[in-house]
Amino acid sequence: MTSFGAVAANLRNKGLVTRATPRVLACVPTRLIHGSTRKEASVCDKATEAQQKVAKKADEGAQTISDAAGSLKDKAKNTAEEAWNKVKDTTEKIKDTVTEKTEETKESIKAKAKTVEQSMNTKNLK
Repeated sequence: MTSFGAVAANLRNKGLVTRATPRVLACVPTRLIHGSTRKEASVCDKATEAQQKVAKKADEGAQTISDAAGSLKDKAKNTAEEAWNKVKDTTEKIKDTVTEKTEETKESIKAKAKTVEQSMNTKNLK
């Protein structure tokens, strides 16, 4: 153990104590955080560590949820785009089919009209 005289001499050498300063040296106990005993401080430290671990796990969980939500968003977007493309393709096929049928019907009506006209012309000649 160091004597008070040695500590005072050391402080004087460092310029922290001058000769005009009274030679009183007090020992101050270490201040414990959130506790009056080392055991209570240790418990407090453990609680702080536990709180930090819980916060870290919560952050990791939030990140995992965020990643999953982003993935679901992308899947939903892709599904919607695929559905829209199928609707467009089906609509185009329906349009083509209706147009073809319309053209066939139009040509059929024209052909029948010519047949009727020829038939009427033939009857008028008789």
